[in-house]
Amino acid sequence: MHGLLPALKRGFKRWIGWRRLGVAASVFIIAFAITTLVRTLKHIDTGVILTALTEIPRANIGLAAICVVFAFCTLTFYDFFALRTIGKKHVPYRIAALSSFTSYSIGHNIGATVFTGGAIRFRIYSDYGLNAIDVAKICFLSGLTFWLGNIFVLSIGMVIHPDAASSMDQLPSSINRLIGLGGLASIGAYLVWLCLGEKRRELGQKGWKVALPSAPLTLVQILIGVVDLGFCATAMYLLMPANPPIDFISLAVVFILATLIGFASHAPGSIGVFDVAMLVALPEFGREQLLATLLVFRILYFVIPFGLAISIMGARELWMNVVEPWQERRRLAEACAQANLPKQVAAMERERSLRQASKR
Repeated sequence: MHGLLPALKRGFKRWIGWRRLGVAASVFIIAFAITTLVRTLKHIDTGVILTALTEIPRANIGLAAICVVFAFCTLTFYDFFALRTIGKKHVPYRIAALSSFTSYSIGHNIGATVFTGGAIRFRIYSDYGLNAIDVAKICFLSGLTFWLGNIFVLSIGMVIHPDAASSMDQLPSSINRLIGLGGLASIGAYLVWLCLGEKRRELGQKGWKVALPSAPLTLVQILIGVVDLGFCATAMYLLMPANPPIDFISLAVVFILATLIGFASHAPGSIGVFDVAMLVALPEFGREQLLATLLVFRILYFVIPFGLAISIMGARELWMNVVEPWQERRRLAEACAQANLPKQVAAMERERSLRQASKR
């Protein structure tokens, strides 16, 4: 029995591994979501969906769009906070904002956010002297901000409204309340652990070592995640059908759980996974009305930012690889022309002097 566990561990690493297990879990989540979504949409009336779209107040759509803008503005502080944490203070906020917005918008829509988002970050930050390890640290700290904010908000929501989570995880309300209390306790324990000394806050070894933020800065980190989630959940709340009524905290719990499931699936834009989670968790709403809400939210939060991010990155690459080299070549040509101008003038003066001398 003593040698069984090490043997199982070696066999797991050799034949399965965490990477393959993660891929299998993602495929299972996506397949299950697609199957459920097809079954749910089997008797959907597209005409009713179009009617439901027109019933969403334009003022609510405008307010939801404003919330999405503020959510992405808050999102820019994920990278800015991470840059200051690892000591890269020479990188300005505008570059951190560009990296956060483009990496999240493009990476989350394409899928495999860790790789696509990391590649975009490296493309931007490499111009400021950051290497791959620095970018990996930024991705890690940004992800930590995301998870701390999600766990904090979700835990509070599950303590206050455990029934909202029960509609999705099918667990009793008492168990969900305990899970929420456990989440808050884990964050409290993490903050206490951070207070025990700076050495404890260092993770990694050799070339890869990152110092976690202190307890006060971690509170700021949690606040960034909470504000981001608050704006996103508010945007969804504004787009929800008026009947039946639903309170904000219950919707926020469902929204965060659906977001996390979509994030875990690594599906492009969490498409299918996020949507089916919302449909399953909110059966009291008409499917056509809820699909109309999800469609508008996707346009505001996924489609428009993705188009903007692609345009910004395309314009940036065009400027850096075409326009700037052309401007540099033009400046060099002008400088060479100005350098040769005195020689040409002197040659012309000599020719004129010779012509005058020959006339005499």
